[in-house]
Amino acid sequence: MKTQLISWILRITASVILLQTLYFKFTGAPESIYIFSTLGIEPYGRIVSGIAELIVVILLLIPKTTWLGALGGCGVMTGAILSHLFVLGIEVQGDSGLLFSLAIITLFCCLILLYLNKNIIMNLLRTK
Repeated sequence: MKTQLISWILRITASVILLQTLYFKFTGAPESIYIFSTLGIEPYGRIVSGIAELIVVILLLIPKTTWLGALGGCGVMTGAILSHLFVLGIEVQGDSGLLFSLAIITLFCCLILLYLNKNIIMNLLRTK
């Protein structure tokens, strides 16, 4: 029971963070355009990453696919964190590192969700 509550808190936290960034990506907010232009992948990178994040949110919120959403979330957030560390910088356009912090929190949530779902993942690996 306690593990389920923790799982839901982590799933909702990661999903809310990812969902709120979708608005900026899909509406072409100046901040998003700046980030993806700096990375050299505007507009396609912005749109594709937004679609990937939307898929991650859906998978995270469905109990049977949480592990898959968490795996996807780890991939997407690792890309975001590496972009911050090597190209963008931790602070982007005076945000005091907010986007970087949100990426770290989301990655942390997804890593814990992977750990909580390790039995499902191991069972899938054994059947192959």
